[in-house]
Amino acid sequence: MLELVKAGGWPMIPLLMLSALALAIIVERAWTLRRATVLPPGLGKEVRAWAGRGKLDPAHIESLRATSPLGELLAAALDVRNRPRDQIRERIEDVGRHLVHRMEKFLNTLGTISAAGPLLGLFGTVVGMIQMFLGILDSGIGDVNQLAGGIGKALVCTAAGMIVAIPALIAHRWFRGRIAEYIVAMEHEAIQLIDTLDASSGLRPAAVKVAPGTHGITPAVSGT
Repeated sequence: MLELVKAGGWPMIPLLMLSALALAIIVERAWTLRRATVLPPGLGKEVRAWAGRGKLDPAHIESLRATSPLGELLAAALDVRNRPRDQIRERIEDVGRHLVHRMEKFLNTLGTISAAGPLLGLFGTVVGMIQMFLGILDSGIGDVNQLAGGIGKALVCTAAGMIVAIPALIAHRWFRGRIAEYIVAMEHEAIQLIDTLDASSGLRPAAVKVAPGTHGITPAVSGT
């Protein structure tokens, strides 16, 4: 392996750095995006039981918020539980966007590595080929075996770029798919919680609109 790295020359240095960075991101995201960490089993059912029994004091909600991304989403819904259903959904969507952004942390970097790896490998190959042909220009073709060996060494960078890019691309797509799966599950849990809140509190207050000339100070109830 060390001989191959030496054969690739200095263009192998950025490839090695990218490979180390990609490995660190993959390990970190794999640990952070564990299902038990994002969607603790039984948490949604437990929160719905809280809502059904009316145990929704601030201490319970804050402890829920600190448990996991799912807990943070459900806590956001509970913060505005006395508002109309459409406003609760808006709060859930707002918090959900922040959670998705947090779960996708470093994934853009991983995608960039998967795209840049082959290009850096190709660049290293081109540099090696240029050096080899400049040598031929100075001293002639010489030994054909030596020429073939020079071409093989130049192609080492291309192979190294693919070795870096392929795992990064696979991991990037896998993490994106996993996050999409989590989003669907979290949305399902949030909708079930809203239904439980509706059932436990009866009809929600009607949506409010601002009466003309009040500048948002005195709301007027719609439908009156």
